[in-house]
Amino acid sequence: MPSYYELYRTSTLGMALTDSLDELIQAGHITPQLAIQVLEQYDKSISEALSTKVKAKAVMKGNLRTYRFCDDVWTFIIKNPNFKFEHDSATADKVKIVACNARRPGE
Repeated sequence: MPSYYELYRTSTLGMALTDSLDELIQAGHITPQLAIQVLEQYDKSISEALSTKVKAKAVMKGNLRTYRFCDDVWTFIIKNPNFKFEHDSATADKVKIVACNARRPGE
């Protein structure tokens, strides 16, 4: 099974899944190996869903504070970003954007 990026595991949904799996392991309902398989399936499913099902677009303006490229991963820190969506907008003090290679592993 090809590996996928694990960065969505730190999202709210990923953390809730991890916490639930930990509880199931502690209660003896599942094995740690099964929990790892579930997390690997989550990595694959969330990656595929975001690339095929999400059609929303946003325009962002802000001040680039830091950028870094390491191990095929770009990281950007943007100060005072302003996001414009189709019917809404949002601002923040700063955001961190992590961008990974869009190609699937092995391609």
